[in-house]
Amino acid sequence: MSTKTKSKALIRATSRVAVASGKTRPGTRRLQEPSACDRCGALFQRRVWRRSGPISPALLARVQWVTCPACVQEGGSTYMGRVRIEGEQLATHEDLIRRRIENVGARAAATQPERRVLSVDRVDGGLEVLTTSQKLAHRLVHELKKVLGGKATYEWSDDGSLYATWKPARRAGHGRNS
Repeated sequence: MSTKTKSKALIRATSRVAVASGKTRPGTRRLQEPSACDRCGALFQRRVWRRSGPISPALLARVQWVTCPACVQEGGSTYMGRVRIEGEQLATHEDLIRRRIENVGARAAATQPERRVLSVDRVDGGLEVLTTSQKLAHRLVHELKKVLGGKATYEWSDDGSLYATWKPARRAGHGRNS
């Protein structure tokens, strides 16, 4: 062996002896693959929930029917992301904001069925959007800021949920430079 010291990669690799190798959170049950959601039809394969096209009869014969985590959250009214939209110009842009939320939510649900918009409600003169994931809530605020400008704030809680607030720009018009 040479007189060189061990590289950082080798040192870090040897320090992981007692660490669990799986990427799933402790306490979560391991699903049989393939599994399909009996409510929304999402397919769990290769440790990921996906929306797929038509399922072959051979795959359908092997599938185990369960309820996906997003449907469980939707049924229990639990959320991981909460977006608050407020400001004087909310009334003038409400239709645009609602369409943008619907489009971003549909795009996310098509590729990642665990990310869904649970509700969009008027609360105390503003809009409140509840999502199943903090990533989708973050993406919604980012998209609104990209289209209409304004100011975004983010607060993460200890349980991992996100509370995001977006306020439109004070000037009338669309876009960043309005």
